[in-house]
Amino acid sequence: MKIKVCGVRDKKFALAAARMGVDYLGFIFESSSPRFVTVGKAAEISAAIAADAAPHRVRRVGVFVSQTAGEIVSIMREAGLDVVQLHRRASESDVAELRAAGFEVWTLAGGAHGDGVLFDSSHGDGEKKFSQLSCKTILAGKIGVDNFDEAVALGPDVIDVNSSLETSPGRKSIRRLKTFMEVCRGL
Repeated sequence: MKIKVCGVRDKKFALAAARMGVDYLGFIFESSSPRFVTVGKAAEISAAIAADAAPHRVRRVGVFVSQTAGEIVSIMREAGLDVVQLHRRASESDVAELRAAGFEVWTLAGGAHGDGVLFDSSHGDGEKKFSQLSCKTILAGKIGVDNFDEAVALGPDVIDVNSSLETSPGRKSIRRLKTFMEVCRGL
């Protein structure tokens, strides 16, 4: 099982996460989110992660809600990201266009399937048990130290954490991340 930390906006936090063994870092490109990051800032953080001598390669995920596939491709390339996460019910044409541009694509449950399907409690589907699909399964929404074992028991390929690592919306805590990663390693 892999760990994704979403809502990254700070280079120091991102580097610490990479060094602690986080597998994916998510950058949210929805301007209404308190975790919104500009393309320029995401590119700066992404370049720092790529240049860092962390023991493993961290994949960088762009999270999109309202952008068109063409806009997403442009942002992904400019920011140097690897995986597109469509945090909406995706159409098959969106998935096809993003794959054709060379990106792995994760979609929200209930839409067209990509290379991964995200089950998120904020959309009413994250706390249900799900069967293993023929693609990656990602579980998100209110996952933290207190319910990590329950989330793992559902059998996802990726656990996606966000707000449980924050001191306030959009402000990640390295200390909280360290505690969370210690729980992950305790399995």
